[in-house]
Amino acid sequence: MSRLTIEASTPLCLLQDAGRFGVRHLGVTQGGALDWRSMSWANWLLGNELDAPVIEITLGGFTVVAQEDCVLALAGADLGAHVDGEALAPWRSFRLNKGQRLQLTQPLLGARAYLAAPGGFDAPKVLGSSSTVVREALGGPDAMGRALAKDAQLSYRGSSLLLLRELPLTHRPDFHDNRPLDLVLGAQIGAFSGQSSFDAFNNVWTLDSRADRMGIRLLGTALEYQGKPMISEGIPLGAVQVPPDGQPIVLLNDRQTIGGYPRLGALTPLALAHLAQCLPGAKVRLRPVVQDVAHREQIQYLHRFLNS
Repeated sequence: MSRLTIEASTPLCLLQDAGRFGVRHLGVTQGGALDWRSMSWANWLLGNELDAPVIEITLGGFTVVAQEDCVLALAGADLGAHVDGEALAPWRSFRLNKGQRLQLTQPLLGARAYLAAPGGFDAPKVLGSSSTVVREALGGPDAMGRALAKDAQLSYRGSSLLLLRELPLTHRPDFHDNRPLDLVLGAQIGAFSGQSSFDAFNNVWTLDSRADRMGIRLLGTALEYQGKPMISEGIPLGAVQVPPDGQPIVLLNDRQTIGGYPRLGALTPLALAHLAQCLPGAKVRLRPVVQDVAHREQIQYLHRFLNS
């Protein structure tokens, strides 16, 4: 068993995997990595299962020290990573010798980086997942839903005798890409005013600073819902709900399981992964797509892991 010691952390540094499934009828949310693409590529670099537990580091402020020689992998945002003062770019595996320090400081490009270890970090599974949901006190290294804290130990059992790999440029998500976020239209889309239906997909939205792992508020022209009051219903990942103030909220992995606000629809998994790397104040646009197109694009992307 190999170990890392956490020397610095923040409440935004969490152990995550793909999340919990089949438990929303119990009122338990999904959890899991907000940027599933970067999590998967971090694991791919080490030959892990793509959903093995990783560390999700949001905005930096995280430092670990190796207790043994090891090979780790870093993917996702460029958070100014350094190994003993030497810059380390993401999208690669790397060696960290005993006593060496890996530090992630602040966002240079993107918002969330993912650190993987051989075989995945050790953590008990709660309802089928190790993902940390602080609000529900579930998951994480101690199964109590706590953020990673200073002086804590992280262990893993995979081999460190691995060849170093780097993700090809053609496979790396482009965090500079400003293409619209694809949204599968929902059941209430026809109950918004005609002007609001136009504004939703033709205006620019600003990401509010009021954002967390439950959701991100979009600031822009207020949307007007003209339909009947709703009975609360299940909420899918990426749902874009519109509360009475008309400012949409994109619901993320730690969302509530039911809600009664009308919805424009839901962002696709690829759009959600891109959104997870956007900082507050970023400008985004929405683009309507049909489910068949979204499903086909998702399958095509997943084939990259099989063919790489």
